[in-house]
Amino acid sequence: MALTLAVVTETWPPEINGVAHTIAQLVHRLHSEFGYCVQLIRPRQSQQDQASVRPDFSEHLVASWRLPFYPQVRLGAPAAYLLYRLWKQQRPDVVQIVTEGPLGYAALWIAQTLKIPVISDFHTHFDQYSDYYRLGIFKNLASRYLRSLHNQTLFTLVPTQSLCQYLSTKGYKNLALLARGIDADLFNPNQRSNALRQRLGVSNTDLLVVLVARLAHEKNLDLAFQAFQRLQHTQPNAQFLVVGDGPERSRLQKTYPFAHFAGMQTGVALAQHYASGDLFLYPSLSETFGNVITEAMASGLPVVAFNYAAAQEHIQHEVNGWVVPFGDHAAFIEQTLQAAQASHRATIATHARATALTLDWYQVTEQLHQLLQQAATTKLQ
Repeated sequence: MALTLAVVTETWPPEINGVAHTIAQLVHRLHSEFGYCVQLIRPRQSQQDQASVRPDFSEHLVASWRLPFYPQVRLGAPAAYLLYRLWKQQRPDVVQIVTEGPLGYAALWIAQTLKIPVISDFHTHFDQYSDYYRLGIFKNLASRYLRSLHNQTLFTLVPTQSLCQYLSTKGYKNLALLARGIDADLFNPNQRSNALRQRLGVSNTDLLVVLVARLAHEKNLDLAFQAFQRLQHTQPNAQFLVVGDGPERSRLQKTYPFAHFAGMQTGVALAQHYASGDLFLYPSLSETFGNVITEAMASGLPVVAFNYAAAQEHIQHEVNGWVVPFGDHAAFIEQTLQAAQASHRATIATHARATALTLDWYQVTEQLHQLLQQAATTKLQ
């Protein structure tokens, strides 16, 4: 049965982040491969932004504002009246709340009023971000808000089993595991670019260390730079390539002038930056998944990361990458040094690629389709 699905999200391409990438993949595949009629409700991203309307796919744009301490994050206005009018006229079978801001909360309220089934996604530890931005006084409030919103939906989609277990201990109910896929045709070792390495001054025998991330405080990025600085003591010709943008970029460039900052990259250019490297460092401690880990693995780039989220789900230590205990900074630096010297790094890279090839977006979308069918047939009181 083809469904009408209303997707409510405060981030969407061309914005570049894991949430936007993931939900766009799923929405487009539900529409094109499973025949869904999609209503996409999202914030207007600029004055020039225009809603897209095509057969069985319509966008509905709402006002928005940026967080003053994090301008890359946009919140959608509640827009309750717009949602009520839209869903009275074109009632969806299911509402999917992707982000938990004011727009998401309004969608929950209106869907409950109209007795439309609602599911939700857990993509970001927004409550933990308060620690990074000196807003700790709001952490407990944010935690209660998130838990309350999600527990009012039929089920909450989470990307890893470990996150399921963690959220269960925090009082979250009705959790459903929905993995993440990877475009292994785009992220491919064949994207390796000798021209890119030459522009960076990296010879075929030199080590190129890569970091791809949103350059933000919660990503714990200084640890990766510190690990690289230690590595340079034994491999002085090694180079460090940083891909991404964010509020920390200016500070990081001033603090670590030895690194190459490539800025935001997308598509083939991003794939080339991954595949042209020899080792991938990911020091973040705030992920719910971490798409960049599987993108690096698909690119044949061995990963050093903390043992949680995507790394815990997909990396076997010393088989297809390296993982260290969560939060152990000394172990992360030591493992970086060992990985840089590892004689079997090429074998690790081959195994990483093989793992990524098993992460198929079609299977993930089919699983979501089954969950949506289940939600649509749920009898609401």
